[in-house]
Amino acid sequence: MARQKLTAVRGVKDILPEEARRWSEAERVAREIFARYGYGEIRVPTFERTELFSRGIGDSTDIVTKEMYTFEDKGGDSITLRPEATASICRAYVQNSLYAQAGVAKLFCMGPMFRYERPQAGRYRQFHQIDAEALGTDDPALDAEVIFMLMEFLEAVGLAGLSLQLNNIGDAECRPVYAAALLEFLKKETAGMGADLAERIERNPLRFLDSKDPDHAEIISRAPTIDQYWNKRCRNHFDTLCRHLDRGGVRYERNPALVRGLDYYCLTVFEVTSEDLGAQNAVCGGGRYDGLVEELGGPPTPAIGFAIGMERLLQLTGKAGPGTGGESVEYPIEVFIVALGESAEAESLTLASELRGRGLRADRTFGGGSMKSQMKRADRSGARYVIVLGDDEIAGGVVALRDMAESQQEKIERAGIGDHLCARLRA
Repeated sequence: MARQKLTAVRGVKDILPEEARRWSEAERVAREIFARYGYGEIRVPTFERTELFSRGIGDSTDIVTKEMYTFEDKGGDSITLRPEATASICRAYVQNSLYAQAGVAKLFCMGPMFRYERPQAGRYRQFHQIDAEALGTDDPALDAEVIFMLMEFLEAVGLAGLSLQLNNIGDAECRPVYAAALLEFLKKETAGMGADLAERIERNPLRFLDSKDPDHAEIISRAPTIDQYWNKRCRNHFDTLCRHLDRGGVRYERNPALVRGLDYYCLTVFEVTSEDLGAQNAVCGGGRYDGLVEELGGPPTPAIGFAIGMERLLQLTGKAGPGTGGESVEYPIEVFIVALGESAEAESLTLASELRGRGLRADRTFGGGSMKSQMKRADRSGARYVIVLGDDEIAGGVVALRDMAESQQEKIERAGIGDHLCARLRA
């Protein structure tokens, strides 16, 4: 009796080689651009103590209350698969005393995150992010530089038609005043809309502004906005940031209703959206979190960062079209070796290793087969050149080299085939 076929857990997906090439290319571009801005890569654990996220993200957020993958390990500790990277990076910053180093700490990481959400286009329960964080100053110029880097990256991977939404959600002085006014307004406007909504509004009225429910849109459009409650510091910070962006030629829209879904945000918040993603249209977002490091036991440390969802990013680059980063990034085999006979098979393994040592992408057949069947495999590989090895070639110290694009074949000395192919393929 045949065993039942096992499939992946709902909400996760396999990234197969053809798609993985595009992932690798996007990551390569990120590393290259981030390095120019002085960022270094950090690799933080995939799981952390649950307390890190409940303290850092906020006990009342949907992420903490509904979406985290939390379990008890064999030692009785509550462990959570990371739902985002910022809290982990700040924990590492504190634990490893990175604040003792002079200047701004600029860090980035890439990898999987985990949230129990309803799977949909571009959203998975295991998803991946590129995350960048800069810690050590509250200068609005750093906010601008972070946004410059983000937009440069998005342009470099071929995205167009994006909208940068920008807001300032206040600080510890002015935001409570605004939250109280917003709460009073929302209590009146949402009366009769259910006890669950009333409870959520009571816990955090600002999060209502982030609602994607179409029934809430009209209420949000009439709600008081944070800019009416800014203190001098917040107004100056936002105005200075806007001047930096204007000078840098970055287009943006002031969106006084923009908030971020995590409790640690303050002052600058931003989001990049795309018209190609439907209702859940955010490509990436970020902002300031000047109190998070201190909340996690470190010294007062202003900071700002952003996270880019890889699945959404590649969903968009796939629509961008040729010449704009939407084309599939290919690393095809350049040389394929067809071996006819036992001696040729042994020699082909040595030859393939030699060619790879020269930096060429080489492959060969395994398990023998006829000339016809091996040439079919060579053709499927997409290789520009095919080397044919048989007893006659080995005896004569040569190889038969076929140029698949030109449909030509020639004999090349075995000892010189590496130099010959490098000259043709690396010219």
